[in-house]
Amino acid sequence: QLQLVESGGGLVQPGGSLRLSCAASGRSLEYYAIGWFRQAPGQEREGVACESNSDGSAYFARSVEGRFTISRDNAKNTFYLQMNNLKPEDTAVYYCVTDPGPIVCLRGPYDYWGQGTQVTVSS
Repeated sequence: QLQLVESGGGLVQPGGSLRLSCAASGRSLEYYAIGWFRQAPGQEREGVACESNSDGSAYFARSVEGRFTISRDNAKNTFYLQMNNLKPEDTAVYYCVTDPGPIVCLRGPYDYWGQGTQVTVSS
């Protein structure tokens, strides 16, 4: 019923920026929690950013706080991850997620996942 389609991944140099987009269809995300997870080879999946539908606040993993921003455009039923000052350790497959909640913002469990988009940070 609800489908998430990601875009915006690619190759970027350290210190550069990327904006990932997650377009939803089938349901409005206006009242849903939204978030972004990532998984690098050999690493466990981690929540990097989310926006709670319990308190409306955004939360970030310590590793990305101050560099990443999560936002949404309800008119487009799309949300975004703005990634600035990217580092090689940010290299991973990034997944957008959403859930009607209540859930734990950076943990989930999230019912709906995008298929992932590769972000590579390298000189």
